[in-house]
Amino acid sequence: MSKCCSSLKNSHVETPIESPAEIPASIDPTAYVFKNEIGLSQLHLIVDTIHCPSCIRLIEGNLNKMDGIETARVNVSTKRLYVLWDETKTSANAIIRKLDDLDFPPTPYNPALMSSASEQEDKVLLKAMGVAGFAAANVMLLSVAVWSGVDDMGPATRDLLHWVSGLIALPTVAYSGQPFFRSAIAALKTRSLNMDVPISLAVLLAVGMSVAETLQSAQHAYFDASVMLLFFLLIGRYLDRRMRSKAQSAAQNLLSLRAVAATVIREDGTHASLPVEAVEPGMKVAIAVGEKIPVDGTVIKGKTEIDSSLITGESLPQKVSVGNAVFAGTLNISTPIEVEVTAQDDQTLLSEIVNLMETAEQGRAKYVRLADRAAQIYAPVVHILSALTFVAWWALGDGGWHLALMNAIAVLIITCPCALGLAVPTVQVVASGLLLRRGILVKAADGLERLADADVVVFDKTGTLTKGQPVLTNKDTLPVDDLSLAASLALSSKHPLSKALVAASEAPVVKLDKVHEEPGQGLECYLGDNRVRIGNRNWCGIHDDRADDDAVSELWLSDSAGKKVRFTFEDQLKDDACNAVDYAREHLQSVEILSGDREKAVKKAAELLSIKKWTAGANPKDKISYLDTLSDQKHKVLMVGDGLNDAPALASAFVSASPATASDISQTTADFIFQGNKLKPMVEAITIAKKARDLIFQNFGLAIVYNIIAVPLAMSGYVTPLIASIAMSASSIVVTLNALRLRLSEKGVS
Repeated sequence: MSKCCSSLKNSHVETPIESPAEIPASIDPTAYVFKNEIGLSQLHLIVDTIHCPSCIRLIEGNLNKMDGIETARVNVSTKRLYVLWDETKTSANAIIRKLDDLDFPPTPYNPALMSSASEQEDKVLLKAMGVAGFAAANVMLLSVAVWSGVDDMGPATRDLLHWVSGLIALPTVAYSGQPFFRSAIAALKTRSLNMDVPISLAVLLAVGMSVAETLQSAQHAYFDASVMLLFFLLIGRYLDRRMRSKAQSAAQNLLSLRAVAATVIREDGTHASLPVEAVEPGMKVAIAVGEKIPVDGTVIKGKTEIDSSLITGESLPQKVSVGNAVFAGTLNISTPIEVEVTAQDDQTLLSEIVNLMETAEQGRAKYVRLADRAAQIYAPVVHILSALTFVAWWALGDGGWHLALMNAIAVLIITCPCALGLAVPTVQVVASGLLLRRGILVKAADGLERLADADVVVFDKTGTLTKGQPVLTNKDTLPVDDLSLAASLALSSKHPLSKALVAASEAPVVKLDKVHEEPGQGLECYLGDNRVRIGNRNWCGIHDDRADDDAVSELWLSDSAGKKVRFTFEDQLKDDACNAVDYAREHLQSVEILSGDREKAVKKAAELLSIKKWTAGANPKDKISYLDTLSDQKHKVLMVGDGLNDAPALASAFVSASPATASDISQTTADFIFQGNKLKPMVEAITIAKKARDLIFQNFGLAIVYNIIAVPLAMSGYVTPLIASIAMSASSIVVTLNALRLRLSEKGVS
């Protein structure tokens, strides 16, 4: 919040307030640089001194002008800066130096240091606030005699009290005003304005006027108003910071699950504690009861129950034993176990989820862009209005230049754009956190906005409405060799029916080479000259109508020699599928099923769920065509389907969601990913998105109404600078508190 974070190099400002997040010289920012999938470098930085839309414009505008910078995005709510660049054209150190030159000293994003840096920032603000409060009390004490109009007080006594007040006020303003002054100087150096420019100008004008009056032995000075003004501004900034911490990002909340160390089992059986960053795949880790699991791995000894509610949204403990996978950030709640590590710390499921959430949070949604554009023109308007106020009161009023200046100062302070800048980001981070606690990850920056506008939901059947764990029902009638061949071919697919085939085979299953998967059709490979296929009946060349009336799912095995083997499956609906569909029906215009499965199987599921509109036998092209038809009818479709098999349909839908396991969480093209076996949280997310949209509009309304009322009052002389500082701080706090109402609604509080 405050501009009190020292630079990576020595600050040019004398006697600065101590730095809360100073980077030790030993830290190399290049250690925090990662490459994305196309070879560009990316870096996440914390910039504690970001606190308004003007800061965003200043940082993003200057970084985006640098050669090689692809993207520079700031999240004002989390104070995170994301930079994407071409390493051949610029470097991480050049980016750091540029931020230093702008007087926005950064800290490489390190979760382990976040808590202590935040505490230090709080201490800095509290110290500045304490000095200002102490000085305000003493200056007010000295001012009482002057303002009370004591009759026998001579000019010499009055001047003495003014000078003593000045000796207290001037050092106080110089020290406690640094959070505002340094920020304002940084903005002016780059020929731009931020919210701290009018605040600093207001404080300095009040002090300057007081000094001038004292030098002229005037009857009144305004040192008390200057220090009290600064005191209230610091109170507002501190409270605003505390409110923002309540609405911290979902990614930050997730990082709190991360264990710091792991108990590694050495080859001789002894134990050693290592930082999680030093734990390598293949190592063995002991995990006691009540400990967070520090790594992704496979259980090699013991069985226990795992609480994974904060990652997957599953409320009930999950039983795990030898051979089962466990993930970092989950909690061991039953008995001690030993785990073999399968992934490094930066490649765990927890890290992958955090990366997805951070990418979404760093994005620019429509409403964020709107608020940013409004805030950009705000600062110049503030100074123009303040100047007009001064001129009008000086020329037309009877209070002289003193009153004109006080009214101009009130306008400078009361017209802070913070409320407008916070209107959207605070709501979005709170909403993302609520969804995360329900096991839903937001991948798209504008996903919440689009989800709130959806009016039709289209479900895939297999693995979405159903559990995705079908069982082979005609196993007893199948030749063992045919089942073994089909299972060996199916081993190359993640489709639920393929997994059911593999699970049903009692004979050894050997993965075949050069297996080709045709999306929406099936699998194919060659065994010598024999082409073998497993998939839907049309693709496998089956013209057998005997089973058309079966309300079951099927796969067919065929080869060049004329083999035709039918496998039938049944899959149960998810436990909450009926409730989820009923909920969606209440909140949307239409609920439909769009599946590639056979007609009778889809019809049976539709009847059980009372869904009137359903389509069966749809291949990927059919699904895209159907969604395009709905779009042409002015519908905004939420498509919920398998993230791998339905990728084209998910990409073409207005907004999309997909169930995902730990293995394919980053591969899906959906805007939302929901984990676990529950479907209802995903449709409930529609309500959360709509509430978030309503709160965003409310915040815009609050910010606009505040300025419509406050600015004319200040220009008319009805607001003192002290009242203006309280009103300005209150506007930001009210907007943040309004965003936090989403959490209250989750708990059933109106």
